[in-house]
Amino acid sequence: MKDELYVKAVIGTNAWGGSLYGKAVRGSYVEDDVIKEAMQAGKETGLITYDLARDYGFGKAQKMIGEFGTEDIIISAKYTPFTHYKKGCVRKSLEKDLDDFKRDYVDIYWLHLPTDIKEHLEEIIELYKEGKIRYIGVSNFTLEECKRSKEILDEVGIPLYGVQNHYSIICRDWEDNGLLKWCKDNDIAFWAWAVLEEGLLVDPRIKKKSPMKFTFNRKVKKLNRLYKIMIRVAERHDIKVPQVAMAFCSSKGIVPMCGCRKPEQVKDLAEAIDIKLTSGEIKRLEEAADEANVKIMGADIFRAFVLKDKKKK
Repeated sequence: MKDELYVKAVIGTNAWGGSLYGKAVRGSYVEDDVIKEAMQAGKETGLITYDLARDYGFGKAQKMIGEFGTEDIIISAKYTPFTHYKKGCVRKSLEKDLDDFKRDYVDIYWLHLPTDIKEHLEEIIELYKEGKIRYIGVSNFTLEECKRSKEILDEVGIPLYGVQNHYSIICRDWEDNGLLKWCKDNDIAFWAWAVLEEGLLVDPRIKKKSPMKFTFNRKVKKLNRLYKIMIRVAERHDIKVPQVAMAFCSSKGIVPMCGCRKPEQVKDLAEAIDIKLTSGEIKRLEEAADEANVKIMGADIFRAFVLKDKKKK
C-alpha cells in the first residue's frame, strides 16, 4: 500500500499553450514566462499538483511543464479513449507523456472516459505494477461506472485513488445522485473541474470579455441573485468573488481544480482553500443556485464521446 496522497487543490493547465488556444479558451494569451512564474508561486504557496492531458494547449501544455521542470511537483495525467481499446494504446500514450514530462512516472493517472473500462484499466494496472503510475483515478464516470472501476482494482489489491468530474455551485448533480457520498464513504478523493464554470462564477462588477460569457450571456443574467450572495460572502471573508466558488468546494471536502496561468491566480487559489464557509453561507449559495436553475456545461458534458461496449461474439 502506498502512502496516502493528500491534495488540497489542483492547478489546471487546459489553457496553457499558444496564443490562438489561449484566446479561444480563456479570451486572452499569457506568455510562457508568466506561466513559469505561476509555477514558482505554486511552490511558494504549497500548490504543487498540476492536471494535464495530451490535448491541452494543442499538446503544448505537457511539453511546457517538462521544460519548466517537474521536480518537487505532483503530476496528474490522463488517457482519453476516443476509440475502442487496442492492446498497447494506454502504454503508448503514457510513454509519450513521460517523454514530455521528462520523468519515468506520473503521480496520478486517470482513465478520462468510461469506454471499455475493464480493458483500459487492466492495461493501466500493468503500468502501475511497473512503477510508471503511482495512483489510479477515473474521470467523467457515473456512480455505477465508478463502482465497477473500484471492483476491477479491488480484485488486484489496488485502491481507486479518486474521481475527477465537473462540479460547481451551480452544478451539484454528483452530490444529488450519491457519487460524492460514495467517494467519502470509500476514502476516494473527489476532484472538481470547472468550479468557476469556465470564468462565469466570477465578479460581475468586473467587466471582462470572454468567449464563454458571450456564448452564455442570457444564462448569466439569471445568476444575478447568486452573484449578490457571492459578493456578500466574499466581503465577509475579505476575499475575491471567484474565491468563494473555490472555498465552496474545499469547505465541502471537494478538491477544487482551477486553471491558473498567472502568479496571482495561484495565490488566490491557495488563499481560498484555507477559507471555511459556514453552513449558512453554503445553504444560501445553494438556494440561489437552485433558484437560478442555470446549467452551463452540465455534469456529464462528455457523455457523447463515450463509446458503447462492443458486443461479444
